[in-house]
Amino acid sequence: MAKNTKPKLDFRQTLITLREATWLALDTLRTHKLRTFLTLLGVILAVTTLVSVMSVLNGLNLYVATKLANLGSNAFMVDKYGIITSYEAYLKAQKRPNLTIADYYAMKEDLRYARNVAGYEATVADMHNGRQIDEDVNLLGATPELTQVENFDIAVGREFTEEDEMHRAPICIIGHDVATRLFPSTDPVGREIRAGEEQYQIVGVAKPRGTVLGQSQDNFVMLPLSTYVEAWAQPQDTVTMFVQAISTDAIPAAVDETRVFLRARHHRRYEDPDDFEIVESSSITDLWKKLTTNIFGIAVWLTSVFLVVGGIVIMNIMLASVTERTREIGVRKSLGARRKDIVMQFLMESSTLAAAGGALGVLFAEGVTMLVRATTPMPMSVPFYSVVIALLLSSAVGLFFGIYPAVRASRLDPIEALRAET
Repeated sequence: MAKNTKPKLDFRQTLITLREATWLALDTLRTHKLRTFLTLLGVILAVTTLVSVMSVLNGLNLYVATKLANLGSNAFMVDKYGIITSYEAYLKAQKRPNLTIADYYAMKEDLRYARNVAGYEATVADMHNGRQIDEDVNLLGATPELTQVENFDIAVGREFTEEDEMHRAPICIIGHDVATRLFPSTDPVGREIRAGEEQYQIVGVAKPRGTVLGQSQDNFVMLPLSTYVEAWAQPQDTVTMFVQAISTDAIPAAVDETRVFLRARHHRRYEDPDDFEIVESSSITDLWKKLTTNIFGIAVWLTSVFLVVGGIVIMNIMLASVTERTREIGVRKSLGARRKDIVMQFLMESSTLAAAGGALGVLFAEGVTMLVRATTPMPMSVPFYSVVIALLLSSAVGLFFGIYPAVRASRLDPIEALRAET
């Protein structure tokens, strides 16, 4: 029985010692509020920086995944240029042949793993409704499948049909912003709008789509692609295509089929590189991850600097505290406190001090996140794991930099400590 009860007694004694050390640490922090805050400034800055950056990146990752990298349900893009990350890549992409409307029709006819193939071209033009002018509107030429691939919803009116595409119908669908500016008090469906020298009848108004990186997605006029090509196409224009696979599992097969099909159509040899780009959602997110890795690396570097500075300040304050409380340490030792009790007391003080700084840093980071969320469209939030990491990291810094002061306090001779001046 004695063997079973001894570990329990030791465990209870350890818990009591930890509780007493924690209360002593908190009492010390309350006694010197200003000194405590100044001591914690480095830790506060470190945790605020780390949690803020993690929160911002978490929000940006969600924003990119839902807004930028969302090419449509089970869809990927085929383009002449793709994702350009350097001037050399741009020059190389310029030498590629244009993707044509004939490529689009061939892909639409022959791809077996594609449910839909959509094509579009784009330019910028001024729109007129009588004397009213709307400048710099995105003028799109798109096939009927684009509204299905991109989950494009119509608020009023109808979508394009295959007959519209076949007969080059002079019709258009307008975005919410264009409808608001040019037809503020009337229903635009059935009315005409002029782009350049051409007149187009409005058959639909799209539902609002919001903004992406501050750019409105509702500032457009969309024509059937064949109508656009007849009136607006230039020799240097290229058709961008969206391919929607028959299912999520079929996306890799659809990508491979599209690559093989276009290479054969463009007469590319086995050793020749592709003369087009296939962009999947993963391509955009992978590029984004490379960018955010650098941002996070800078944040970690700044956090490390702040933590080291904060840790050194904590160590100096704890050394000063040992000197100030020499007599107290002597009294505790004379009353039976062991060296490990003194070490635990000062380690608890330093770790509690640093953890308090971490908690304040988390609160400041929450304030930064709320400010960003209120002033930008980013879906910002503080991830729970970032709070846990911040508190554990700050506590670890307190423990590490509190070791030397704690050991020094435990080695004080009780007789000499009692003789010290208070």
